[in-house]
Amino acid sequence: MGVIAPRFVADGVRVVRVLIVLIALVVLSGCSQTALLEKLSSPEQQAAARHYVELLRDHKFEEIESSTDPSLKTPSLRGTLEKMASLVPAVDPSSIKLVGAQSVHGPAGSTVNTTFEYAFPDQWLLVSVAIKTQNGASTLVGFNVAPQSAALEEQNRFQLGGKRPAQYSILAFAIAAVAATLYALVLCIRTRLKGRKWPWILFILIGFGKLSVNWSTAQVDLLPFFVQLFSVSAFAPLYGPWTLAVSLPVGAVVFLVKRRQLMAPGVAP
Repeated sequence: MGVIAPRFVADGVRVVRVLIVLIALVVLSGCSQTALLEKLSSPEQQAAARHYVELLRDHKFEEIESSTDPSLKTPSLRGTLEKMASLVPAVDPSSIKLVGAQSVHGPAGSTVNTTFEYAFPDQWLLVSVAIKTQNGASTLVGFNVAPQSAALEEQNRFQLGGKRPAQYSILAFAIAAVAATLYALVLCIRTRLKGRKWPWILFILIGFGKLSVNWSTAQVDLLPFFVQLFSVSAFAPLYGPWTLAVSLPVGAVVFLVKRRQLMAPGVAP
């Protein structure tokens, strides 16, 4: 008992260290995504996009039309702008967040599409503004206002309630896959094998195929030819929905089945 206790303490310390590293990676991932948005849409480009939103709120449609790209100046443009303006509350927003950015560069110039989340007392709006820059001149090539029932962060929060059977099934499969992988990995590390151990460790760590589900929309995708570490992954872009993916832990299952055959002679099971 005196030998087993320190071993469990050491294993617990290792687990805590792994958890700390994973938490740090999650935090750094969020920071890196925010930095990426800032690179795709610079502060100057964000200010230009917000300027158009303020013109829309103030119903200064002539100024918006004068900056619109000639290819989009149609007879219905004014009516479209008026409909968009009617969706914006008259009160000032409580917060404005940068939630998306896209940048496209080509021979005809560059286009930056910036998306903001405007929070009002009882409503949220997603506002996208696309600005094209060519030969030093900027024109408006896209403008969209979409009302939302809740903030993006709340809509895409990872919650267990109210999901479909397919989502719960994939989640249970993911838990079983990562549990089998970790269990087989620990056994492999602690077992003296006949041959080299590192090929088995690599085989155990890799999962084959990919079954993924969008946790917000319940959309399921299958990629037969795919590999991923630990047979499980979960990813969410900044303010976007979580995607949970699971692979078949073939290496872990094979090792658990053949472990007795792979053990070195004289080693107790």
